[in-house]
Amino acid sequence: MSKQTNEQFDAIINICKDIFIKKMKDYGTAWRILRPASMTDQIFIKAQRIRSIETKGVSKVDEGVRSEFIGIINYASMAIIQLELGTSDSPEMDTEEALNKYLKNLNEAKDLMCNKNHDYDEAWRSMRISSFTDLILMKLHRTKQIEDNKGKTIISEGIDANYLDMINYAIFAMIHLEFPE
Repeated sequence: MSKQTNEQFDAIINICKDIFIKKMKDYGTAWRILRPASMTDQIFIKAQRIRSIETKGVSKVDEGVRSEFIGIINYASMAIIQLELGTSDSPEMDTEEALNKYLKNLNEAKDLMCNKNHDYDEAWRSMRISSFTDLILMKLHRTKQIEDNKGKTIISEGIDANYLDMINYAIFAMIHLEFPE
């Protein structure tokens, strides 16, 4: 991975982490009550809104696609936490523990990206943001299918791998938005 990609990836993680921390201060860890399928649906809503804005070329709500990509990154990391810990009827979680688990997931996504980036030679840099949106939506449909199959797959990766890919696609889109070449 190039130094530039490493620095840009980390910069996006810091943007997302800052928002994650601020939302935890506002809402606590209320998201712990959501079942994984609800997390998938929340990410779907964000990806669908991005696609709608890309298609229509205009947004009637004051927030653009940037905030939605950040939401995808943050919700996907929270979804992995939910897969690991299970849904909680009592949503309170120590904020430091939540932040550590959140960052662990983003670092795992970064490690995955580094390995894939080695093989693909940063081909993602030539892709359009709309392609990342479509790939995220495809991963969401795959995730929903696996959830409908009670988490069982025959040959495919599991739900957590799909969430990690969604994180990386959203980070690539954010790099394009934040660091236009």
